[in-house]
Amino acid sequence: MQDWATDFDHTHPDYAAQATEIWDDLRARCPVAHSDRFGGVWLPTRHEDVAAIAHDTEHFSSEGVIVSPWKPEGLAPAGYAPPITSDPPFHAIARRLLLPAFSPASIARWEASARQSCQELIAELAGAGPVVDAAAEYTQHVPVRVIADMLGVPRSDGDKFRGFIHRILENPGGSVGNLAYEDTLDYYLRQVVADHRQNPRDDLIGFLIEAEMDGQKLTDDHIGGTVALLLIAGIDTTWSAIGASLWHLAQTPSDRARLVADPGLLPVAVEEFLRFYAPVTMARIVKEEVEVGGCTFKERDWVLLSFPSANRDPEVFEDADRFVIDRVRNRHSAFGLGIHRCLGSNLARMEMTVAIDEWMKAFPDFELADAGAVRWSTGQVRGPRQLPVRILQRGAE
Repeated sequence: MQDWATDFDHTHPDYAAQATEIWDDLRARCPVAHSDRFGGVWLPTRHEDVAAIAHDTEHFSSEGVIVSPWKPEGLAPAGYAPPITSDPPFHAIARRLLLPAFSPASIARWEASARQSCQELIAELAGAGPVVDAAAEYTQHVPVRVIADMLGVPRSDGDKFRGFIHRILENPGGSVGNLAYEDTLDYYLRQVVADHRQNPRDDLIGFLIEAEMDGQKLTDDHIGGTVALLLIAGIDTTWSAIGASLWHLAQTPSDRARLVADPGLLPVAVEEFLRFYAPVTMARIVKEEVEVGGCTFKERDWVLLSFPSANRDPEVFEDADRFVIDRVRNRHSAFGLGIHRCLGSNLARMEMTVAIDEWMKAFPDFELADAGAVRWSTGQVRGPRQLPVRILQRGAE
């Protein structure tokens, strides 16, 4: 890649490592990048353009939300993972169906178990040396356990979840070698839905099995697609956001001290973590030719909606390139914009708040052990996958 403006690859490790610098550069001089990779893909970087596309369901379809060489076609309006892959009018119905399960009151019932999971994970680190991998040994496990509990599947399936996430989000279109069907997400979903039909229980999959749309029960494909959405979009995104938050705190003693001195600041800080380290870039497929930012998008082109770049646009945010832990005005787009704004935002906020709170109680002072060893995920969800930190102080000390 000679120029990110004309030949970018969002799945390349260099892009993952330098993403914020690349967005800033493109926003200043481009501001809509294009690549012939993946059959043609656009990358708008200004908040104005990202917001316009996110709200425009006439020219842009959510039929495909993960850029890969294989472009979905003929699946609208439901798509393969409703409601995130759904277009109007189906989208509104499929989304409305899930609202009760993700209301603030519904999510509140999971806070105690999430906190217990964080405490258990931290207890496992109690006997470790001064250096631990905060990503591999902590952040990656928090949403896995929460989502597994919500779905009524074993927490031990976490390794399977991570395999699905890697193949679908971090390496889209990559070779899967001799992957057996029994190891695919499709097989897993069919098995867990069938098991829930045979052994009914009170969890989210049970809720979907009993739910109706227009007086009809949901098909297994609809249920499986929605469960896939929760597994893929509900796990990687949150562990990435938690990991990026700890990465920031490991390098910023003043912000660590602020949170230790004033734990009540955490909810405000979480919003700034979400703005500054927004993990998710979503995709759309162009339905019909349209102009954006002076560029002509052709029918069936891919478009990447970089919400992280939009969150750093100085035209929208004061001191956009500076992390302000007590930022008051913060209408960030970390959870997306338009009709597809993240349904699980209450869940993500709860998990982030609990995970950071429990970590800071246990380890009020810590630092990066080796900045060069930090590895960021590739693809459309960005967060630390390796995060070695040195514990300088433990909560009991």
